[in-house]
Amino acid sequence: MNRWRAALPLLLLLIAGAVMLGSGGLDRFHPARLLAEEGALRAAIAEHPVMSRLAYAGVLTLAIATGVPGTIVIVMAGGLLFGIVEGTVLSSVALVLGSLLLFLASRYAFGPGGRQPPELATRLRTGFAAHPVSYTLALRFIPIVPLGAMTVALAWLRCPLWLFLGATWLGGTVSLVVESAVGAGLGDTFGGSTPFTAASLLDGRILLPLAAFAALSVLPLLIKRVRDRHRRRD
Repeated sequence: MNRWRAALPLLLLLIAGAVMLGSGGLDRFHPARLLAEEGALRAAIAEHPVMSRLAYAGVLTLAIATGVPGTIVIVMAGGLLFGIVEGTVLSSVALVLGSLLLFLASRYAFGPGGRQPPELATRLRTGFAAHPVSYTLALRFIPIVPLGAMTVALAWLRCPLWLFLGATWLGGTVSLVVESAVGAGLGDTFGGSTPFTAASLLDGRILLPLAAFAALSVLPLLIKRVRDRHRRRD
């Protein structure tokens, strides 16, 4: 009973995410629809500047907290409607808040655990404990792994809260700048006769910078391992 009670916050977030996906709420942020309604949306923002920004940040926070895929289209919408700088700032705040909610719910669900964890879990946690900064930054910069999955994984690895928040903000903001910039130039990026597809987002403008940051984040760990091997040979 206690385990079910501990898992309840995480289950509620997952249910909310399933409802959001099932209701088609994210379809409103499809780039083609945004471009078609851009004029009306900008007029609404001009009429309600504060509420529109709070609404955008709230929707993105909820989407990230529930772990639903496709949050990149919401970030792109922010870049289109608010510009690169303001869109990145709003998305960054939502990223930290949403990730924090999912992280705390996941860590509460996993708990300290009274039973001995599997050997694989012990080895992963031992490696993480030895190099928490490199592991956390690498996980945050990996561009092809869903953000929600990485948040749950870091909670399972018992990542310190301060490190999680710092890595989330740093790694997230780097990707948000790129995604907001793509959104700001949405008309030029996906205009013309080329149809929009999910694969359109997986190009060098987004993947290559994030992959480079991921490589840099694990570089200290690789250097240490090479040094340890040389010492053993000596």
